[in-house]
This record gives sequence, C-alpha cells and structure tokens, in this order.
Amino acid sequence: MFELYNLLNILLNGYMLILLAYCIFSFLFSFGVVNPSSNIIRGIYMFLSQMCDPILNTIRQMLPSLGAIDISPVVVFLVIDFIIRPLLRYTLLGY
Repeated sequence: MFELYNLLNILLNGYMLILLAYCIFSFLFSFGVVNPSSNIIRGIYMFLSQMCDPILNTIRQMLPSLGAIDISPVVVFLVIDFIIRPLLRYTLLGY
C-alpha cells in the first residue's frame, strides 16, 4: 500500500506543478510578456490548458463570479492539500 500511496502522491505533485505552470503562463499572456504567436509557446500553453481546464471549468461553475478574479486554481490546490491527500493517507496507510 505504501507504494500505491507514493505513486498517487507523485501524480498529485505533478498535477500541482502543471497547474502552477498554467497559472504562470496565463499571467504572462495577460500581461504581454510572452508572444502568443510563437509555435512553441502556444504548444506548451495548449498542453497546459488541456490538462487543467476540465477541472478548473468544473470549479468555476460551482463558484460565484468574482469578476476578473479567478480563484479556481487556489480552490484546486486547497482541495488537493486538505482533502485528497489526507484521505489517501488515511485509506491507504491507516493514519
């Protein structure tokens, strides 16, 4: 069970890094720091968007509108850290 817990923990850490990269890229695009017409940058952003948008869109539908502020990544980070990880630890490791 410890190996399964480690694998799931690594996957959650990887997803959190992808989500962080998505947030950074969206800030860079909105402030005009990176050129969105570059094929490499656009490819990276499309990959990050395809990985993060399904979960973020679900969270966005549940949250009230805050105008231009999007707190859905924060909600996903909090859910992973305070609900999913302790649940995995309790169910797989017993503590």
